[in-house]
Amino acid sequence: MSQPNEHASPAPGYEILIEPGRGFLRMNWRELWEYRDLLVILVRRDFLAKYKQTMLGPLWFILQPLLSAVVMSIAFHKVAGIATGSIPSLLFNLCALLPWAYFSQNVTTGSATFTANSHLFGKVYFPRLIVPIATVVSNLFALVLQLVVFFIFYGWFAARGAPVHMGTSALLMIPLIAITAILSLGLSLLISASTAKFRDLAHLTPVLLQLWMFASPVFYPMGLLTKNASWSWLAWANPMASIVEHTRTVLLGEGVWQPAMLAVSAVVSLIVLFAGTIAFNHAERTVVDSI
Repeated sequence: MSQPNEHASPAPGYEILIEPGRGFLRMNWRELWEYRDLLVILVRRDFLAKYKQTMLGPLWFILQPLLSAVVMSIAFHKVAGIATGSIPSLLFNLCALLPWAYFSQNVTTGSATFTANSHLFGKVYFPRLIVPIATVVSNLFALVLQLVVFFIFYGWFAARGAPVHMGTSALLMIPLIAITAILSLGLSLLISASTAKFRDLAHLTPVLLQLWMFASPVFYPMGLLTKNASWSWLAWANPMASIVEHTRTVLLGEGVWQPAMLAVSAVVSLIVLFAGTIAFNHAERTVVDSI
């Protein structure tokens, strides 16, 4: 059997060019596509490893928002007496937690991109941006599981006569989820670039997310913000506020459709993604070797 020629020249026209990136805005989108197989592997890894060696496994994706909805229904609606209109408080909260839980999980996991994956970044090259993108994609599976739980409770309350209405407008959840994904990805890129240089900022992220949740109409109606002129600016400045409210509108038929507010959320999300990409590209060139 003949041995392969080690000095054989590559195929005609085949060329590999390795060069440093130039400028913060330069993004090799073709390279991201070429590493799509790695993206699939990372998505699978993130989904399976999150609750590996736990008794309930993926059920935690369901139990966490469900327990939060039950606790907040008692705290906000039974104890504090905040009304949810004609919608049952548990369903009211479960609906709002769909986009919020997805947003929070993306930011929490994606913000640790450099620190949690330093063992990979220091050994092999691949587009670093794939890691936070994989987080956003893998958390979509958790969102699907939570949607199943929501629809189960929706059917149960609807059968008991609750005035909930869902039609073809439910398809608008797709752009709402897309805006949430863009916003959370951009924010996680910004935070990960910051925490790679200043590690103590990682401890601040959960606190900021907790404050952000209470500044969003997750456990109370949007009307509590908009009816008071002193607080109405929060509804416009907070991109998650309109996403949460419009999720209730399309899934429960409760709330007011405000295209202008949703457009502001979409624009802010794109700006955050643009700024996050610039910060992330800069960080991967300057801090990876020092992690």
